[in-house]
Amino acid sequence: MAQDLTVTQRTGRSSGAGRVLIVVYGILALGATGRSFVQIAGLIRDSEPVSLAYWLSALASVVYIVATIALIAPGRTWYRIAWSTITFELVGVLVVGTLSLTHPEYFARPSVWSWYGNGYLFIPLVLPVIGMLWLRAHRPVRDRSGAPS
Repeated sequence: MAQDLTVTQRTGRSSGAGRVLIVVYGILALGATGRSFVQIAGLIRDSEPVSLAYWLSALASVVYIVATIALIAPGRTWYRIAWSTITFELVGVLVVGTLSLTHPEYFARPSVWSWYGNGYLFIPLVLPVIGMLWLRAHRPVRDRSGAPS
């Protein structure tokens, strides 16, 4: 019975909506990483200070990379890491999005999360909500002994 629960848990992440969620997070991780690298490298090359928006893009890329790995990896620890990174992502999008509207001087150059992710078709705003709903529906199960699978 416990083996069946483990198989069910793993297929939930590797099929259907779970697979789409992981692919979208992976694409966003690549996009945010590439964007932040080009932005920061260009300013360093020109000996200009790196703006807050560019550092936030770099932070967003790290969050997306960790979230992607956490969604793929099995187990309760990775499940908790997925929750943490996706929650951090949502808070980041909401805070940076609001600040980019109320204090646009901080975001003269856009970041992944500025204006609630409008440069990425608002995917950074919608994706963590979908991720949280998916995580809630796919909690790790415990076997009969009470140990997490």
